[in-house]
Amino acid sequence: MLHRTKPGRSLKWGLIGAATVLTVPLLAACGSSEEGIVLSFYTAADGAEQYAEAAANCTAAAGGRYTVEQRTLPKGADDQRLQLARRLTGNDTSLDIMTLDVVWTAEFAEAGWAVPLPPGIAAEVSEGTLEGPLESAKWQDQLYAAPLNTNTQLLWYRKDLMPDGQPPQTWDQMIDIAEGLAAEGRPSWIGVQGKQYEGLMVWFNTLLASAGGSVVADDGTTVTVADGDAALKALEVMKRVATAEGADPSVSQGDEASSRLGMESGKAAFEVNWPFVLPGMIENAEKGDLPFIDEKGNPTSVDTGNTVLTVDGQQNFLPAPYPSVIPGRPAEVTIGGFNIAVAKTSQHPDLAFEAVSCLRNEENQRNNAVNGGVPPTLASLYDDPAFQEAYPAWREVRESLETASVRPVSPAYQSISTLITDTLNPVGDIDPPRTVDELAEQVRKAVNSEGLIP
Repeated sequence: MLHRTKPGRSLKWGLIGAATVLTVPLLAACGSSEEGIVLSFYTAADGAEQYAEAAANCTAAAGGRYTVEQRTLPKGADDQRLQLARRLTGNDTSLDIMTLDVVWTAEFAEAGWAVPLPPGIAAEVSEGTLEGPLESAKWQDQLYAAPLNTNTQLLWYRKDLMPDGQPPQTWDQMIDIAEGLAAEGRPSWIGVQGKQYEGLMVWFNTLLASAGGSVVADDGTTVTVADGDAALKALEVMKRVATAEGADPSVSQGDEASSRLGMESGKAAFEVNWPFVLPGMIENAEKGDLPFIDEKGNPTSVDTGNTVLTVDGQQNFLPAPYPSVIPGRPAEVTIGGFNIAVAKTSQHPDLAFEAVSCLRNEENQRNNAVNGGVPPTLASLYDDPAFQEAYPAWREVRESLETASVRPVSPAYQSISTLITDTLNPVGDIDPPRTVDELAEQVRKAVNSEGLIP
């Protein structure tokens, strides 16, 4: 969900002209057919197979009253957002239900593109949904979407490289361990998302929130990033990771994929990443694509019987809580995921909201998690022994979600993210005290550019 290209300006105004040109072809379909009412469900490409299964399940549950048809949006998050905005501004009545990246809620609500949840549906969604994902579906204290799935980063580490076999609890401890490993000629990289893209925004926002700060206030316009010393602490961590002895030399080009590959290649001791990395590594190990490691933990072509994944027959690649910025204070990890909203263009909003309740029910969220890898938003699943067995990182994910943070909730989010990542890359070159002031100025610029401040 974070594999996105560099975001552009807010779509609220910028896409109106482009959308108008596309109005005619977008209106070709409608919400009814000879077979009855058809509700279109436009979804992200990642997880499309599971979303299609959910659509089929909900069609069956509707008993002939309507059919839910899953339709796949483009692969890139920006392209998904662009297509939805074009359909909405073009009044495409074939658009009923849509998955929204958690960072789009404020923008789509402010633009009037997403219909607020009716009181009954809002109460149903609020009951039993984890608090962090629920907050990501709100704008100005009103629910505009229903959380479908969520995501949170964890610390992934190699047990064989830990001095006492235990993972670090803070970023400073982790960097100290990594530098000690480098001095011994052992794997020492810390995989992070330092490239100029959305992943860098997530890393910074997590560190900032974990230190007690925020980018903007609850109103989405008041700039708070320079308040207190939280931003300074966050930037000091980022600078230290990038310039530590034995650091990944390409840290400023790092993304989720390179962090995963750095670990699988045997060069990294740690990575902060999403839960998808564990099933990915298991799959690659089964294919024989992981290198063996020598007595120092370095990759070798000699068959030692041990890999990054398994050492002496025991699991070696393990999850742990995301490191703290302040000792004793749990990290507040920035969540990802998708929410489901009903489009303003739907000709059958009542049925669409009924379908939303079905699409995110326990059965469909379980399938999304077990077969698609994305964590559920329903608390009940995390208490289910069958789910716990099928989803090995459930405990760490649940604990992380309990103290989660969200990205800045603002209609100007895309501009904020673009300007912050411009300022923070390359990570190794930032000067923390100076960069704090630069970030505050850039966020003010982003908010002003959207006309949110008179």
